[in-house]
Amino acid sequence: MLITLMVVVGLVVLVLLWVVAIYNGLVRQRNEVKNAWAQIDVQLKRRHDLIPNLVETVKGYATHERGTLDAVISARAKAVNTHGVANQAVAEGELSQALGRLMMVVENYPDLKANQNFLALQEELTSTENRIGFARQFYNDSVMKYNTVIESFPQNVVAGSFGFQRAEHFELQDAAQREAPQVKFS
Repeated sequence: MLITLMVVVGLVVLVLLWVVAIYNGLVRQRNEVKNAWAQIDVQLKRRHDLIPNLVETVKGYATHERGTLDAVISARAKAVNTHGVANQAVAEGELSQALGRLMMVVENYPDLKANQNFLALQEELTSTENRIGFARQFYNDSVMKYNTVIESFPQNVVAGSFGFQRAEHFELQDAAQREAPQVKFS
């Protein structure tokens, strides 16, 4: 009788240790996803901070391009105030399109293209776009690993019991949004 009780207690302890190990692994994966999102957020903030300076620089040369400048300002405001991965992906895509239109307008102003402040802002924006791309790739890789773990057996049992939810990928909605704003130095 005592041996049977010890075997049962041993099995319960093993099951508890197994659940704790899976739970801790799920927490680690979820934190990696959060960290990856934080990296995107840092780069998006950097991008948002560059845009007012870019718009002000362009405004000095292209005052009659008010519609394009307003579209960039509006898209930036929407992107800054949007929350949630899917909504933010849409807002950032719209901002990228508005920036692309702004860069096409700049082509009509040779003096602006030669302005050192504008060139520095273009370079900084290009660098930031690249960083966003890398951060987005890292985030999506982290989400894929996390979602794979919480959907795999037996982790899905523990994940379901403790309320772990699938994470959303940071995906742009259409091909035009996948393009970074065109920055030309010619």
